[in-house]
Amino acid sequence: MPKSESLNKSTKIILNYVLGGALFIWLTYAIYQQLIHQQNLPAALAHMQSTILEKGLLLLLLVVVLMFVNWGLEAKKWQMLVAPLEAVPFARAFGAILSGVTLSVNTPNRIGEYGGRILYLENRNKLKAIAATIVGSYSQLIITIVFGLCGLIYYINNFQLIKADNYFAPNFWEKLLLGILIVICVFIVILYFRLQIIVAVFEKVPLLRKLKVFIQIIARYSPGQLRKLLLLSTLRYMVFTAQYLILLYALGVTFVWWQGFFMINMIYLIMAIVPTIAIAELGLRGQVSIYFLGLLSANTAGIVAGTVAIWLINLVLPAAIGSILLLGVKIFKDK
Repeated sequence: MPKSESLNKSTKIILNYVLGGALFIWLTYAIYQQLIHQQNLPAALAHMQSTILEKGLLLLLLVVVLMFVNWGLEAKKWQMLVAPLEAVPFARAFGAILSGVTLSVNTPNRIGEYGGRILYLENRNKLKAIAATIVGSYSQLIITIVFGLCGLIYYINNFQLIKADNYFAPNFWEKLLLGILIVICVFIVILYFRLQIIVAVFEKVPLLRKLKVFIQIIARYSPGQLRKLLLLSTLRYMVFTAQYLILLYALGVTFVWWQGFFMINMIYLIMAIVPTIAIAELGLRGQVSIYFLGLLSANTAGIVAGTVAIWLINLVLPAAIGSILLLGVKIFKDK
């Protein structure tokens, strides 16, 4: 082996350890700083401790187990999406997902998760895998909008919050939003099953033509694979919605479960529409949850505690695990 090549390899090994360790320290510190600056966190944790101890810890344990199911389904989706590029074992796919959660906590709308996932792939596949990952997010967005529409219909039919006047009928703006979302939903579903249109656009536009090689993978998925992706996205949606309902019940928030399901649909729809930074979204999520779930229950403390708990379990805990996993990832490959 030439001396320069050996030196280059040694340099990469050193950089992997240094950058991996530095990334772990920075992410851990960022998560810690955001946690201690959350205004509702101390009160929510105190409420959680007193209430869950009365109800028993089994429900909390169930929610934690469902967290692994939640991200496991996402790992299965990603494993299927990158299969045309390279075969990724499920365990490595699951690690990639958790590492993606870690890198997403300080980025708008969690775009950092793409960077975390592609660290687990060969260099030649990294950029192509970004397009594949976007397809997975696309399928999850479709399911969020579909269930959000169901929640919005329930909300409009049961809560007349804007009174009629000389210009607008009751719930005019909500109904307008419903109509817009239906049009958007139909459009994105059609486009989802015609992803080759996006590839064609990249071919036609001169500025995008050079990037076509990186997004061609999205035209390789069959309708059957895309339907399977929607099914996995639906199962994942059901899992993290069930987590929320279980936590609210454990924290003493009482309502008819299916009404709570529709209101949670509204919460997830709002959170999908409004741009946020994942680690800083707790305040907004809390306000939205109090608004919609507060229509069903007066237990504001329980609603806030449930919102904090689902945030800690589904985001902070996976991010903490992912930060540890990143220590073993080669940021620079040998080749």
